[in-house]
Amino acid sequence: MDKLFTSAAEAVADIGDGSSIAVGGFGLSGIPWILIAALYDQGASGLTVVSNNCGIDGGGLGILLAEHRIDKAIASYIGDNKEFARQFLAGELHVELTPQGTLAERMRAGGSGIAAFYTPTGVGTMVADGGLPWRYDGNGNVAVASPPKEVREFTLGGRTRQFVLEEGIATDFALVRAAKADRYGNAVFHAAARNFNPPAAMAGRVTILEAEQVVEPGEIDPDEVHLPGVFVQRVVALTPEQAADKAIERRTTTPTPNRPEPEER
Repeated sequence: MDKLFTSAAEAVADIGDGSSIAVGGFGLSGIPWILIAALYDQGASGLTVVSNNCGIDGGGLGILLAEHRIDKAIASYIGDNKEFARQFLAGELHVELTPQGTLAERMRAGGSGIAAFYTPTGVGTMVADGGLPWRYDGNGNVAVASPPKEVREFTLGGRTRQFVLEEGIATDFALVRAAKADRYGNAVFHAAARNFNPPAAMAGRVTILEAEQVVEPGEIDPDEVHLPGVFVQRVVALTPEQAADKAIERRTTTPTPNRPEPEER
C-alpha cells in the first residue's frame, strides 16, 4: 500500500527505450517537471508520448524532444513549440493530432477498460474521413496519413446524428503531478493544474506521481480526492525547492488603473 519512492530517478529507472508514456499537464501548467527531468537524465529514447502538447522549447517534454528522444506524439496541438513543428514538418516525428476533448476521453476510456467509444467530434472532417498528416517525408509531402474511421448513426436524446469511433488509449507508463497526495497515491490537484493529469494517470499501466506535498493516509478527506490511489503505483515527494520551481509560458498583467493612454501619431 505504501507507494512512496525515495527519488524521481528511482521511480523512472525502469522506463525503457520504446516505452509509451501518458503525461499530464497543459502547456506548462501542472506538468511533472521533476519526473520529466529524471527521465531525461535516465536516457530512455524512442518514446511514444501521449500528452496535450509537448511543452515548449527548452521546457517540459520539450527537453526530450530537443534530443530526439520522442519518436511519436499523440497530442491535441503543437502550440509555441517551434522544435515540435520543425521535427514534424521535417519528417523526423510521427504526430497524431487529436481533438482535445477526444484525447482526454481516449485516455480516460483506456484507463477504465473501455476499448473504444463513439463521439460526434470530428464527424465530417479529416478526423473521421482520414487524410490527416501523421508523418511528412521532409520535402513537404505527406508520407503517412490517418486512415478513415468508422462512422455510425445513433439517436441520442431524441436527436439522430453521426458519431465517429475513437479508440481508448492505454500506455506503459504515466507521469503526473499533484499538489497533494498520500502514501497510498490518493491525490489532489490545484485549480487548472488538474487539467489532463487525472486521465493521463488513468491511462498508465504504471503511473508515477510527483507531489508537492505528501501526507499520511487519512489526512485527505475522501470527498477531496481527485484521483484515487488505485490509479497510482509510485509516489515521489518533492522538496520545497522542487515544488516551487515552476514556469509559465506567457506572463500577462491587468492594465494599470489611471494609466494615461498613449498619444496618437
